[in-house]
Amino acid sequence: MRVLQSFPHKIGAARICTTAWHQAAGAAEAGADVLVMPGAVARPLPEGIDVQPTLARGRVRIPYKVLGRVRALKLHDRLVAQALPKLAGQIDIVHTWPMGARETLKTARRLGIPTVLERPNAHTRFAYETVRAECERLGVALPADHEHAYNAEVLRLEEEEYALADRLLCPSDFVRQTFLDEGFAPEHLARHLYGYDGHRFHPRSGPRPEGQALTVLFVGVAAVRKGVHFALEAWLKSPASQSGKLLIAGEFLPDYATRLADMLAHPSVEVLGHRTDVPELMRRSDALVLPSIEEGSALVCSEALASGCVPVVSDASGAVCEHGVNGLVHRVADVDTLQAHITSLHEDPALLDRLREACIRTAPDYTWTKAGARLVEVYAQVVADHSGHHAHPARQAA
Repeated sequence: MRVLQSFPHKIGAARICTTAWHQAAGAAEAGADVLVMPGAVARPLPEGIDVQPTLARGRVRIPYKVLGRVRALKLHDRLVAQALPKLAGQIDIVHTWPMGARETLKTARRLGIPTVLERPNAHTRFAYETVRAECERLGVALPADHEHAYNAEVLRLEEEEYALADRLLCPSDFVRQTFLDEGFAPEHLARHLYGYDGHRFHPRSGPRPEGQALTVLFVGVAAVRKGVHFALEAWLKSPASQSGKLLIAGEFLPDYATRLADMLAHPSVEVLGHRTDVPELMRRSDALVLPSIEEGSALVCSEALASGCVPVVSDASGAVCEHGVNGLVHRVADVDTLQAHITSLHEDPALLDRLREACIRTAPDYTWTKAGARLVEVYAQVVADHSGHHAHPARQAA
């Protein structure tokens, strides 16, 4: 399987840049011949992967801030599209990412090369509308340049990309459902996986100290979409807050922090800010709380599994855990159920131990190696379908 992965950002940096790095490494490990064309490289990829940055030559980079993010992504897209004709016959499939894919997808279609488009989040229209409604309910203003502030131009471009790709890669059933709800045909959507880095995330050695108070951890950008306000409400309603700790590892949007100031001031709540020691924090914590109102498939959930830190998450988190088996799942915004889940872990050490053991037992199913193998399977299926039908699947239901 010969694949071109086009990634318009700095591969190997944080968030989706980490995801793209592991996808390239995982696909290569699974036997694919991988050519990566990123905007720039923040972390070198493993040997054997051909890397051709579009916005960098050696140590010289075109600064994204100088160009502006949208212009930089469009320039990357244009450069990849220009390179594609010379690669025809040398690659079997093109894997693209949002906001930097339209021209590449058009060119690949003209050349008869099948394509997939990564969907690291829910349908953008759903994400915008869901976040806007919750911000209005809370009285929190998103900065105009925030990634989830409603942007009609971004939405228009992303919806064009959706229509041009042979398949949209959905990392969770939640993401897939948001596209089905928008009228997309099931055959336009392919389920794949995200994973965790086993070199960084692993359980602590030794049993949990008997009688230790419950420690619950939140990791991520502390924004409205992550539901930190639900976590705080549920925590403070639970008796766990009388002796335990809720740790928040992530930067807050200023207006959101102001809105939550009274709850954040509770002595059981510790705001840690941005942290680089997340693996250690997970090993020290009993549970990870993530009450997101919309998500792709949060990497922190699989990382928590690997760390023996029980996921306590919403059904919009895209989490890989199964309720009552290796995690606890509540409906979005259901603070009472979230409080009950936290309280059950506080009051029932045997439940906590059972869930923790199941996390550690099931975590190997969600490594980046497994995710890479699944991704290559999806590539092969898309290529086979393309060869068999010589046509795009239905884009959207009428």
